[in-house]
Amino acid sequence: MAKKRRTRPVETQSKKELRQLQKVEIKKRANKAKILIAFGSAIILVAFLWASFGNHDAPQEWSVDDSGIMSYPTDRGVPVFDSMIVNNSPDHTLQYINYSSRDAVISALLRLPNSSGQVPGILILPGAAVTKEGEQGLSAELAKMGYASMVIDQRNNGGVDFQMDGELFEAGYEPDQHKMVYDALRAVDVMRQYPEVDPDNIAIIGISNGGRFAIIAAGIDPSVNGVVGISTNGYDVESFISEPSGQLTQNQTRFLRSIDPDIYLDKLSPRKLVMIHMTNDSVIPLELAQATYEKANEPKVFYPLEGTGHGYNGAMKDVLEDELTHMFS
Repeated sequence: MAKKRRTRPVETQSKKELRQLQKVEIKKRANKAKILIAFGSAIILVAFLWASFGNHDAPQEWSVDDSGIMSYPTDRGVPVFDSMIVNNSPDHTLQYINYSSRDAVISALLRLPNSSGQVPGILILPGAAVTKEGEQGLSAELAKMGYASMVIDQRNNGGVDFQMDGELFEAGYEPDQHKMVYDALRAVDVMRQYPEVDPDNIAIIGISNGGRFAIIAAGIDPSVNGVVGISTNGYDVESFISEPSGQLTQNQTRFLRSIDPDIYLDKLSPRKLVMIHMTNDSVIPLELAQATYEKANEPKVFYPLEGTGHGYNGAMKDVLEDELTHMFS
């Protein structure tokens, strides 16, 4: 007797939908697991950076007084950083550096000329959108003059967001432009850790937007020897604040003053302010730089050089070398 063939029951529509839902749920769980793994990896990375770069003992106070003057500690503790030699030539050593500054890790290039003794150090703050690599021409020139120099990658690539920073300040948080000043001060601290650098002879060269941070940083830290501002100017916020149509709150006024280099000019003396500017600067007109210069106290000097261009160029070399010689004498 022939066996009856057993037929497979036909899958109903509801069972098909259930299987589809199960597949979707399995896929969702897999994606969720991937997200959790990624999130866990991020936490591990943050913990590693905190353990590696977090300087828990360093003073971290930040304040802005009623007149709008920003303040950071002059004793900021020992900086946390690591370094790697990327070039070692008969004339100089070039090192890649990462250092901790507030909530960030800042990258830099330090060029040390080969010397039998300590040499003065110069921090270079590039303009917006200019990297540390982009200012190595100036760094090499300084090495030939006998100076150590350190160029940093400014946070946000040197750019600023006035609206966002203003909102942060209104809410009681530390704006990025203030942190960028601290980044400069921390870079000075790093340079002082090198035995090849004279810790009592460190100046700042700031270019374009970097010049603004250079003036502010030197203004609030008297240990900096002097400032060279290249192709830079202040914001002249006092003129804006005095306008009847301004209608600014007290905090808005404090914030605008806190980021204006003009407000800190009187704090540079007796250290020298040097400003160098091309007469046909393509970004910042000469008269704006001169207006900032006029607000500064002595000692100061302004060099309007014939020509075009924005930023450092070879036409500035002789006056720069001469002024640095006097600044470190």
